[in-house]
Amino acid sequence: MSGNRAAARRKQDVFRWVTIGVCLLFFALPLYGMLEFTTRGPGGTRSAQTWATLLDFGKVSAEYPALKEGFLASVGLAVLTVLIMLVLLVPTMTWVRLRLPGLSRTVEFLCLLPLTVPAIVLVVGLTPVYAWVTYLLGESTLWLSLAYVILVLPYAYRSLDAGLRAIDVKTLAEASRSLGAGWGTVMMRVILPNLRTAVLSASFLSVALVLGEFTIANLFSRKNLQVAMYELGKSDAQISIAVGLAALVFGFLVLFAMSFVGGPRSATAAAPRLRRTRKESP
Repeated sequence: MSGNRAAARRKQDVFRWVTIGVCLLFFALPLYGMLEFTTRGPGGTRSAQTWATLLDFGKVSAEYPALKEGFLASVGLAVLTVLIMLVLLVPTMTWVRLRLPGLSRTVEFLCLLPLTVPAIVLVVGLTPVYAWVTYLLGESTLWLSLAYVILVLPYAYRSLDAGLRAIDVKTLAEASRSLGAGWGTVMMRVILPNLRTAVLSASFLSVALVLGEFTIANLFSRKNLQVAMYELGKSDAQISIAVGLAALVFGFLVLFAMSFVGGPRSATAAAPRLRRTRKESP
């Protein structure tokens, strides 16, 4: 019997490593092709001139102003999207879990609904809204963050929901309130520290999605990093591919960092804070 189990375990290990190898090969080959293309020099030689140009920020700003504009716009969109998403979801999901548990399914349905709506359909629905946004607030690319919040809702919701399920929110909130803490103190000093990992995961996923978004920005005639790369590809394909490869590597590193940043915190981690709330709360 033990011999059969050992043989089955060896087969599982072989299958696991073969699957991982195939997946790595599937993702590595296109990346290698992008790297090989960006290092092509005249006469079939290899050159790092493209990457040297990309790392020279002064030269990029002077020769590729659209790329600089798109990069700055994407960074601003990522920051605004994360802030709006956290302000919208964290208090709402916490309040629903504490006071309105019957609405949890409704909130989940609304947050996951964007997964079923194609981006082109979302643009058609948002066009009248953005006509008013443009009229009232201007044509800044940063206002795309309102649409991007809708896109990141499913992924952010799942991350935050997993974090809320891992802690006893009701007990922590009641203990804080019994010590005289206001709801603002409960959220900032008790709930959020215990949701640190979930908040970081939701934020990282949102940043990765915003940096890779193309359809909505292009259809609304706004210039983010992906649109700038698309336009640059018509005149300088090597620089465009190099920027795309750098963005892919950055997105991979961001997602990989989710496994290490913000270690798990137990519900008891808030206990020292509970004793301080009476002094700090009105």
